[in-house]
Amino acid sequence: MTILRNFEYGIWPVRDTLKACCLIGLVFAAPAAAQQAVPEVAQRAAAEMKGPIVLSVDVDWDAARAALAGLDQLTAPDATAGAPEPLTRLNSATEKIFPKIATSPVPVLLPFDTAAFLRDQAQGTTGDDSNKYLSGFHAPTFFYPGPSGYDAAFSLQPQDSPGMELTFVKRVDVQMSGSTLIYELDGPAAPAAAAAAAEGSPVPELESEFPGIRRVILESRLRYDFVRFGVPYFVSIGCFDGPKRARRLSCREADKVAVRFLKALTIVGGAPQSPPARTAPQTIERPDKISADFTYHAPGDILPGTGMRGQGGRADSTVYSKIRFPIAHAPAYTNSQSFMNWGNCDLTGRVALGGRGKDATYRCRVNAVPLIHDETRNYAYPWRDNFCEHRYYDVTQCPAGLGHQGEDVRPSSCKLRNEGADRCEPYQDDVVAVRDGVALRAPGEEALYLVVDTPGEHIRFRYLHMNPHMLDAAGMVSGRELAAGEVLGPVGDYGKREGGTTYHLHFDMQVPTRQGWVFVNPYMTLVAAYERLIDGRGQVVSDAPPPPASAAGSSTPPSPERPTPAPPGEANATPRPDSSAMSPPNAVAASNPPAPDAMVQPNIRAERAQAKSESRSERRHHGRQTVSAEHCKTRIAKGHRRRGCGTGVAEKREREKHPHAVRSVDRRVSLKGDRARHHARDLHSRHERGKARRHRA
Repeated sequence: MTILRNFEYGIWPVRDTLKACCLIGLVFAAPAAAQQAVPEVAQRAAAEMKGPIVLSVDVDWDAARAALAGLDQLTAPDATAGAPEPLTRLNSATEKIFPKIATSPVPVLLPFDTAAFLRDQAQGTTGDDSNKYLSGFHAPTFFYPGPSGYDAAFSLQPQDSPGMELTFVKRVDVQMSGSTLIYELDGPAAPAAAAAAAEGSPVPELESEFPGIRRVILESRLRYDFVRFGVPYFVSIGCFDGPKRARRLSCREADKVAVRFLKALTIVGGAPQSPPARTAPQTIERPDKISADFTYHAPGDILPGTGMRGQGGRADSTVYSKIRFPIAHAPAYTNSQSFMNWGNCDLTGRVALGGRGKDATYRCRVNAVPLIHDETRNYAYPWRDNFCEHRYYDVTQCPAGLGHQGEDVRPSSCKLRNEGADRCEPYQDDVVAVRDGVALRAPGEEALYLVVDTPGEHIRFRYLHMNPHMLDAAGMVSGRELAAGEVLGPVGDYGKREGGTTYHLHFDMQVPTRQGWVFVNPYMTLVAAYERLIDGRGQVVSDAPPPPASAAGSSTPPSPERPTPAPPGEANATPRPDSSAMSPPNAVAASNPPAPDAMVQPNIRAERAQAKSESRSERRHHGRQTVSAEHCKTRIAKGHRRRGCGTGVAEKREREKHPHAVRSVDRRVSLKGDRARHHARDLHSRHERGKARRHRA
């Protein structure tokens, strides 16, 4: 059930809080090495879908009206009886530039010179160019007010603002939102330093205008968040935290644009809505009957070894929205496109297992799952979460802080390009809008956002890998109103070019939090939508083997045999059984001990051999001590630095065998003997020749 509470008084009961904390602790207590065995709590959470936790705010409209007191055009006495209030006059004046602005339930703040506009309007000199009131920014490419807030997108061309001295030469896009709703997320517990960084830092130069404003770089976006009139507002710009570049916007230069944007903010419109939204929509609706074939892994149960930095997935059973499934027709398959058949293992490395062409087998270095160069093998159940799969994208909801940001969804089938092909032909299945909303997309861009703003819900969805030329031809650009189920375009394989990825759709979602819009796991939202599409409830499955039955009379069950993965460098690296589980040649005889009354002659030779073997094993075990930093040394060989580490026992053994070979390496080393002097001269001469080459013009 979705929880919608007042922002100021939205306090969980203590019992519910403890329940949630315990659930999260159990989910993330399992190490990444035990990723194949899905925790029972994760499977139970998958069966017990939950709605999002949403907090609402109370808007201080009296403070907003007071902020308009300085605008004479709105506060001047009107001779007409029953003159509208200042907010109504303002909405009427700005509606031509910002359509439907009066429907916003929060005061609309935008970089707009409201005073100059009202003055020119009174004199009839506004003209058709609204950019002159936007402080160097271009007219909004996207403006969408709705029952839960508003969203807007502006752009700035660096050549139009020479005073900012930007190295970046391309268009800078700025997004702004004001929301009556805040989503509370129960993501993985971050370290203290990371948690402090996520809270952001104060901005002294803007504190007087925006008390409590914070600045943070989160999920590859520079963000400013503040509260005014009781409403949380967010300003963000996509950037990278690095040096200035002409073709890639650095966050340092994005900060100049953001500060200019913030200093230009004024009230442009908005009005109290009656009654305000206080009820949250139900996001969970599941069929009663069980599907005969639809199965899925629990949320967070990603493929073994495919997480970032040794971490697993994000066990989030939240259904954030009641959506229509994004693929037009069933069946469809949510699974990895990087770590399954024909995948590139996200460039983590592959090991060939033999075969040729389409039948060539390989595996990713991160696990022992055998794969084949054939895309058609991926079109099967069960589904598998890949939200936190190995990618270098910032995702605050993933345990490692990095991940995939969304889910890969394959359509119903794969049409091969020819009889012997291993690739799927694109553009065979349709992608549809999952909700009623408005498109957010600039022409030529691959990403298509669907922004949803309804009573009790503020959320946006992103579609990737569709052909941008087809999207342009279909008119899928900012401002296009869309209905749930409306076709957006065909499923593609576009990744900066046609054929740049496998045939699939990347689907993700974002919700507004105290730090602005963040990615959340859409896996269970997709599961619930797919169940409604096929009219059947899915069943949770697991890779973990069932516990073996214990032997009669034994209190300890036998441990199951586990395959030992082959070394990464072997050509034929098929999983091999553990050597400890293999029976010796005389296993039959050993398994039939002699009767108690039988005469057994001692085998003296065998006992001596066994004692000698045990002694050798003990010496080897004694030599395998933990290598510490003090046992590691750096040496220079053929002009390259090589660092070697060894235990103290091994070092002592080498010193006893070759006492002349162990010496300290520094400038005072004494090279004795003709051979040593010759070696020293050779090193010196090679060094001089190399130095001469480096200084040669």
